[in-house]
This record gives sequence, C-alpha cells and structure tokens, in this order.
Amino acid sequence: MIPKETEATIVRLFHVEQWKVGTIAKQLTIHHETVRRVLKQNGIVPPERQHKASKLDPYMPFVMETLGKYPKLTASRLYTMVRERGYSGGYDHFRFMVRRVRPRPVPEAYLRVRTLPGEQAQVDWAHCGKLKIGNAERRLLAFVMVLSYSRRIFVRFYLGDATDNFLRGHVAAFESFGCVPRVCLYDNLKSAVLERRCDAIHFNPTLLALANHYRFEPKPVAVARGNEKGRVERAIRYLRSAFLAGREIVDLDTLNAQVQAWCESEARTRNCPGVEQMTVAQAFSEELAKLLPLPADAFAADERLAVKVGKTPYVRFDLNDYSVPFIHVRKTLQVLASLETVRILDGATVVATHTRSFDKGAQVEDPDHVAGLVAAKQQARQSRGLDRLHHAVPASQAMFMALAARGGNIGAMTSALLNLLDAYGAEALNKAVIEATEAGVLHKAGIQQVLDRHAHERHMPPPVAVRLPNDPRVRDIVVRPHALELYDSVGRGGVEENVS
Repeated sequence: MIPKETEATIVRLFHVEQWKVGTIAKQLTIHHETVRRVLKQNGIVPPERQHKASKLDPYMPFVMETLGKYPKLTASRLYTMVRERGYSGGYDHFRFMVRRVRPRPVPEAYLRVRTLPGEQAQVDWAHCGKLKIGNAERRLLAFVMVLSYSRRIFVRFYLGDATDNFLRGHVAAFESFGCVPRVCLYDNLKSAVLERRCDAIHFNPTLLALANHYRFEPKPVAVARGNEKGRVERAIRYLRSAFLAGREIVDLDTLNAQVQAWCESEARTRNCPGVEQMTVAQAFSEELAKLLPLPADAFAADERLAVKVGKTPYVRFDLNDYSVPFIHVRKTLQVLASLETVRILDGATVVATHTRSFDKGAQVEDPDHVAGLVAAKQQARQSRGLDRLHHAVPASQAMFMALAARGGNIGAMTSALLNLLDAYGAEALNKAVIEATEAGVLHKAGIQQVLDRHAHERHMPPPVAVRLPNDPRVRDIVVRPHALELYDSVGRGGVEENVS
C-alpha cells in the first residue's frame, strides 16, 4: 500500500505533466507496476509497453502449458526445465515473466454461517508455549470451547493435548455451562478423528463414549477447512490478545483460576459478535433453554495405563516413579490417574494412592511402603542369622528362649552372637553360651567374658578378627566342628605305620 498523497501525485504527473510510467516510477522511487496499478484504479489505462523480442519467446508456449497443468509449480523448477530444453537467458527475467503469466486462483467466497441457539459448540486447542515444572519442561495448551450462538467461552489450561486432557476439557466445559450443546465441531485432530477417507470417518472411541454419555453429536470439519470453525479460531485470538498478552505465568493452578475469572467477567460482559445490541451473557441467557441438560453423573476421564513393576517396588508413570508395597514386585498393575492423584490398582484393589507430580525423574514414595520393605529385609537377615546359629551353636536356642521370656532384643543378640561366632569359632561359643545361660547372663558382654576366660585357661592367644565379604553365600556357611583328639590319633597311627 502506498499513501494517498503518492497516488494523487502519480495521477497528476501522468495526466497533467504527461510523464511516462517509467519516468514517474524513477522519480518517485517506486516500481513501474505500482504506477500502472494506481492509474488503472483511477480509470486511466496507460499505453502498454512495446514487446521486445526475448530469448524466452520460443519457450513461452511450454511455460504456459506447464503452468496450466501445475499452477503452483515454482519458477525455479520451471527455469530448470526450460534450461534443459535449451533456454540460455537469465533467471531474473524468467521469474518476472512467469509471475506475469501464472494463472491467478479465483478468490473463494464464503457464506456467513448462522447457528440456532443451543445447536453448536466449537472446540480446539491453543498452543501457549511451555511451562517449567521442576526438572520437566511441559507443553502448555489451552482447551477452548465456544458456544456458536452466544459466543460464551470456556478455557482450561493443560500440560499437553493428550486424549485424557481433551476429555477432561469437555467435562469441565459442560459443568461450567451447566448444559450441553447438541453438536460439537472439531478439527481433524487425533483425539477426535483417528482416520478419515472422504466422508467415511473413524472417530476416536473415547470421544464416542463421551458423546454417548452427554448425548451430543461429534462432527469434524472438512479436511483443510479451518474456516468452518471460525468462531473458536476467533475466540483463541481473543484469548491471546485480551488474556495471555503480557501475563506472567506463575503455575498451572494460578493460571486456571485467572482464566476462569476472566471467562466469567470480561469475556461474558463483552458485546456478542454479530449481535451488538446484546452482551454474551444476555445471548447465553436466551440460548440456555435450548441447550441439553447435564446427566446425573460426570464422565470419568481419568487416565488408565498398565504398568510393570520391576525388582524395586516402584512403577513409572508420566516421567516419575511411584512406590507400591514390596509384595507387588514383578507384577503388572493398573495406574488410574487424575490431574490431582495417581491410584495404583491390582485388579480392583487399590494398593497405593499418591499425589500426582508433573516433575521429571521424581520419586514419589509412601513412607509405609518404604518401612515395610525395610522391615522385611531386616526380618530376612534375622532369619538367616538364626538359622546359622541353630546349626553352629545349638545352645543358642535355649538362650533365645530365656531372653524372650525376659523381653530382651533377640535381633541385637543374634547380631552379637554372629560376630562372636566369626571371632571365636562354633565350639568355643557353644560352650560359653551354655555357661552364660546357666548363670542367667543373657547379654553380649557376659558371653564375651566367658569366652575370654576359657581362652586364658587354655593359654590361647586373643582371637584374630576375620573380615568376611558381605555375601550371604560366604557368611552363612556352617562348618561343623570336630574334636581335635581325632586328628592326634590319626597322626600317631600314621607315624607308627611308617616306622614299622
């Protein structure tokens, strides 16, 4: 566009001063085609420039024929084709000529669509950038539904455009309106249409379940016909300019609270587009009687996913780990998640409930799950220790019974006896335990004292501390002791044989 003053100057110079088109273009530093366009708009037809012979002339029939078949073919591709056929001219002149002869598409005219009250709502997603939550960077999208007659808007922000969020948006919108439109109009997104062949449409089964619950008809627009849902497109532009522009996003909950207040105030009190004498709120009051009533219960739009529990008692869901009781390891469980909670089920039984995290790599734990695993591990270690003492130190059973009668700590005593077993051996410890039990000395220090006294009486050196690897296959090996007199007798017998 050029200023009106420049247009007036072009007309005056051509009509009064008798300047040529090229002279006007050069003096006003504008393109000569712009000068010709301004003159034609003012009813002045400038003389056509005399055609000069060009290297392209022999190839123009080919160019015209090719553009007739393929009107969107690029000038660069056409240039390559004519070069292969012998054209030796420059590219700039060729591109200029192609622009002049390329067929212009016929502008399409659109009818203004009018809808009846309560008849239709239009639905779409609006991409709003990304939101940082802990270590995760989540896509932020706005679910937008607008009633076509009254132009009442509902907006709810979600972290992603998954089908579950698409369904949640419908449920929240219907609850906000307090009613349901007869038809919901969609683009051909996967949450609505899985596959389409002309008029044969394969709807998403979850959307059909939602439509059946609320008794509305899902209807997609024609392919590449976004103009058919122009009301929601304009509502999204209005959302961006009147609400999102210049707004600092703190967190998702705050943003949704703000947009809900905006929808109930500014967006409802504005004039209804197309019916300037009414506000959106007044048009909605007129439309309300024509909308369908809500069913008795809301549609369950929770996410459901089968998950495998590995060797650790956690399940992975939406980039985070959630704990389960340790008895469910190596099982396949079901996750049932809303925007607030994550429930984990074994069949129909809920085995864990957690607050949902939208972070990345977070480990969400129930303290009872961790404590249960720790207790089970401790009990297992204690059981292995008791089993080893049962075989190596038989007298320990009587001592444990006496200790239990007193209310003593069997676990601590088990650990103490295992350490003494490694240091003094099974035979010495068995004798010391018998003596200590008979004397009623049921603690480690008393048994240690008996062991030291026996070693002193036998003129034995102090025990050498043996450090075994932390491997139950080594630590839990039971070696049965034998009387040393047998080895002495075997040794004497062998010597006598050799002497004789």
